[in-house]
Amino acid sequence: MIQYGVTKTAQLALASGLARMTAGTNVTVNSSSRADGVRGRRHVRRRPREGAGVSPAVVEKRLRDHAPTSLLKRFETTAEIANMVVYVSSAAASGTNGAALRVDGGVVHSIV
Repeated sequence: MIQYGVTKTAQLALASGLARMTAGTNVTVNSSSRADGVRGRRHVRRRPREGAGVSPAVVEKRLRDHAPTSLLKRFETTAEIANMVVYVSSAAASGTNGAALRVDGGVVHSIV
């Protein structure tokens, strides 16, 4: 999944660069990440082998099995991501600029 890593790095660099470019203009630029959810959806999109029906319960179990690195032990919801976007777009976040905000349940990256 190197493409995701490359594009995410570019997104972070773009947000940081734009934040510097807009310094003093009262415009803020931030970036958001949802690391674990992307990996989970990749597994959902995989097509089963011909004739191997996959029930929703099996798909749900596969998603749970692929989420152990999250400290919350679950994938983040769309509403949780939307809440972060609403916050960072509001006046309450006027001091947040050039930030890389993660809404990923506290993903723990392991070297093992």
